[in-house]
Amino acid sequence: MRSLGKKKLFLFDLDGVFYRGKETRVKIGGTRAVQALRAKDKRLYVLTNNSTDSVETVHSRLVEFDIPVREDEVLTSGLLTAEYLSRKGGEVSYFLVGEAGLEAEMEKHGHRRTYGDDASFVVIGLDRNITYDKLDHAARLARAGAEIVATHASRLYMYKTGPAMASGPLVKAIEYASRKRATIIGKPSPLMFEMALEKAGCHRRDAVMFGDQVDTDIAGASKAGIESVLITSGVDQDAKGYRILGVLGNVDDVATVL
Repeated sequence: MRSLGKKKLFLFDLDGVFYRGKETRVKIGGTRAVQALRAKDKRLYVLTNNSTDSVETVHSRLVEFDIPVREDEVLTSGLLTAEYLSRKGGEVSYFLVGEAGLEAEMEKHGHRRTYGDDASFVVIGLDRNITYDKLDHAARLARAGAEIVATHASRLYMYKTGPAMASGPLVKAIEYASRKRATIIGKPSPLMFEMALEKAGCHRRDAVMFGDQVDTDIAGASKAGIESVLITSGVDQDAKGYRILGVLGNVDDVATVL
């Protein structure tokens, strides 16, 4: 992987790469990798489909684990969803299928949460308190004209006991009931990668993605024209069907191959 040294922008997944588990987090690595990138004056972003936590919360956990990522280098799917809606309609009204972290990011951008029938958008993230009534209300709003925007549509996330169901099934349920398609922001949608490239002012050929899930991190990077490296500390152990730069057992191995 000698070509890594030529890359200018390094993109990292979070869960399964830096740490695992939402409820009880265990550090995997990241300190040496980020320090090595700083020493070589490389740009970096953490790209996480996590929508249940705010950027501040995610950053505080990285600090707690002594991973020297700056707050402005944390790009959650919740943050990018809020930014996408701002670009699309300014300050919008929305119905939320999601948790407090996503609502916090929406509020920062001036978007107004509504519980009634006046939502312009149905916004979907992981919701571990989901009810039938909430899903049904979201589908009715979409059928009535609200656009559907999802933070991501991945199948799984890393729970403390292993992979657990993510927000993808919720997106599919609302799409099926409303006969409408959602705009997906997070991985494997190329939108997340394109927004990161735009923020960094970097060309896709100069970026590389490090992730543990083939169907989100590796597939998403491939759709965006970005090369990738599989980290086997999380969900997947191989990247069959994708041409990748290589495989690393731990994210801190980045420091030895730069």
